[in-house]
Amino acid sequence: MLYRNFMGTIALVAMLALAAGEACAFDESKYPDLKGVWHRVGAPRWDQQDRTYERAPLTPEYRAIYEANVRDQEAGRQGTDPTYTCLSPGMPRIMNMYEPMEIVVTPDTTHMLIEHIHDSRRIHTDGRTWPEEVEPSFRGYTIGRWEDSDGDGRYDTLIAETRHMKGPRSFDSTGLPLHADNKTVVKERIYLDKSNPDLLIDEITVIDNALTRPWTVVRKYRRERVAFPIWRESVCAENNNHVAIGSEDYMVSADGMLMPTRKDQPPPDLRYFPQARK
Repeated sequence: MLYRNFMGTIALVAMLALAAGEACAFDESKYPDLKGVWHRVGAPRWDQQDRTYERAPLTPEYRAIYEANVRDQEAGRQGTDPTYTCLSPGMPRIMNMYEPMEIVVTPDTTHMLIEHIHDSRRIHTDGRTWPEEVEPSFRGYTIGRWEDSDGDGRYDTLIAETRHMKGPRSFDSTGLPLHADNKTVVKERIYLDKSNPDLLIDEITVIDNALTRPWTVVRKYRRERVAFPIWRESVCAENNNHVAIGSEDYMVSADGMLMPTRKDQPPPDLRYFPQARK
């Protein structure tokens, strides 16, 4: 009995020593300081240089889809923007950042925590390769690595690639479309501005079959340094008065009644409800 207790004690000490060694292996000083509250710079539009989206390298098929979407939105409908019923924006639209972001760096994963629907991301930096099977999700599956671009012995750039996304997704609320085949690949270079450590830059390249070529945009985020940040809860479904029935979009009025969103809109099909007697 004493021998077993002694061996158990040795095993416990060994486990604690191993855990302590692993904890010490993560040297936080080798990573950039990303603490704080990050806010987007500019409007949540994908291409902030040209709001008419004439620069978007869409294929003829998807430019026609986008133009039809614009007409649909002008007529009071939602077009090809799927998020009005609180569907997740998905990648790469997540990086338009509709709520402030917190970044948490761990040895194996860099977490981007955003209080908006399901916008939080995990960037796996543990050296894994792409799994044989991945269940698609709106935010996709992201593998990354930290790099020391200037050779000073400290990591300064996060390289990330995201695959395995599902749809429907669009680049932003204008309905700029991504391809329905959901074969999107998103590549990112994320780093702090060398002249301003409170400015985070994300160079995002999207490879998608709705585009004639890879499309790169630069998104920027500005840091707010606060000792005790308060993270506001964002629940999209709360007070959302949009209702999708079949192929039609309706609204719920202030008095709780279903109402049309445009002139001469047909009412929903009520065949499964008992009809009032005339």
